[in-house]
Amino acid sequence: MIPVGIITVSDRASEGAYEDLGGPALRSAVQGYGWQVLAEAVVPDDKSLIQETIRSFSAQGCGLILTTGGTGIAPRDVTPEAIREIMRLEIPGFGEAMRMQSLALTPNALLSRSLGALVDRSLVLALPGKPQGAVDCLGFVKDAIPHSVKLVLRVPTSC
Repeated sequence: MIPVGIITVSDRASEGAYEDLGGPALRSAVQGYGWQVLAEAVVPDDKSLIQETIRSFSAQGCGLILTTGGTGIAPRDVTPEAIREIMRLEIPGFGEAMRMQSLALTPNALLSRSLGALVDRSLVLALPGKPQGAVDCLGFVKDAIPHSVKLVLRVPTSC
């Protein structure tokens, strides 16, 4: 079973201006894969809060951390930058696969900055903010996740 953390990145959802739909959609997908959700959070589009939450979830034992939101090109979309500042390495294939397969669904997939990276002892996937887009993108890469998490959990914490 894969231990998962889910982070919704949204100014408005974190303020309660609207209901978070992305996190619950991912929770349902994750549970459908037989994985276990250990932690969930809704944070604003703020690099330091995104980073703090990712690191906290990794320390809690989440081998997979999913973020939803902040991967577009709007001025407040900072999720990829937040992850890149704390990652050990990026795994380009995750973002490439998500964009490539999403192009069959929408031409706007070209604007996505979804990515996969290793942070501390976790695989972190930055997914789109739209609930269906997040679930679709997770589905596009889900078969590579178990092996990736297995490898990352073996990495010494001093890396």
